[in-house]
Amino acid sequence: MKLTLLILATMLTAPLTNTDKAPAKDIYRISINTLEGESLDLSQFKGKYILFVNVASKCGYTKQYAGLQELHEQYKDRLAIVGVPCNQFARQEPGTAEEIMSFCQKNYGVDFQMTEKVKVKGEEQHPLYAWLTRVELNGVEDSKVGWNFNKFLISPEGQYLAHFKSGVKPMSTEITGYLNE
Repeated sequence: MKLTLLILATMLTAPLTNTDKAPAKDIYRISINTLEGESLDLSQFKGKYILFVNVASKCGYTKQYAGLQELHEQYKDRLAIVGVPCNQFARQEPGTAEEIMSFCQKNYGVDFQMTEKVKVKGEEQHPLYAWLTRVELNGVEDSKVGWNFNKFLISPEGQYLAHFKSGVKPMSTEITGYLNE
């Protein structure tokens, strides 16, 4: 009896952490639509790194689209870039899907994957960003999207690797270092 109580007490007081760092939910099962409104199957990116970036057209970091496109061109054999428009930071992405795509293609030649506009924080946070920012879902860490052009890197096996804040440029060694391993 004492042994049973001891085991039960240990189970109830043990930290609720994911010690093996395995994600609680498979990122490839999360649903999100493309900018064109079609379902985007994230499992098509299995075997490649994925870089998710919350983007905006009227932000001081908008010029990072050029670096994202360069990163896409240089590493497209092993990296998928997914731009995720968001209008939550000073309303810097007010455009429609058509306006966003036109802006990105005309000004930066963007041809990497773009998704529908979503909320990356708050009560209406998209499930993708819930996974990216919550340890209980990604198995690695809690993080916060503080502004536009935050970047999240996922391994070819679907594991959360790193979060990079807005100031980290797409072609920085902080990001490319993972891709060159």
